[in-house]
Amino acid sequence: MSPETGSDASLRLDKWLWHARFFKTRSRSAEVVSGGHVRVNARPVSKASFAVRPGDTLTFAQGRTIRVVRIVGIADRRGPAAEAQALYDDLSPPAEPTFKEAGAPTAERGRINRKDRRAGRLSKQGPLD
Repeated sequence: MSPETGSDASLRLDKWLWHARFFKTRSRSAEVVSGGHVRVNARPVSKASFAVRPGDTLTFAQGRTIRVVRIVGIADRRGPAAEAQALYDDLSPPAEPTFKEAGAPTAERGRINRKDRRAGRLSKQGPLD
């Protein structure tokens, strides 16, 4: 079950996205394509039956990220993840690091006690209060 890489090999776009495990179901991949959210070689495609071949570049949104992949092979079945990753080269830009929001105190100090609570209350008051 090795991926086909010949120039005559082609597969429906929605099937290829499902085989490559970008979407959990084929109907979900068809919805994304039909919604016009996929570009093949920088051209918008809105038909799930569009034939893709090795060498084509796909651009689509997956969650909150934009994926850019080049098709390397066509599979005849939806195989395991390792087999699916061999079907494409990921050209997506690296994800930007997310920063932890400042807010809730960390649990290093443990539960706040009476002394700490009073110290916090006094530090919030002005000099004349």
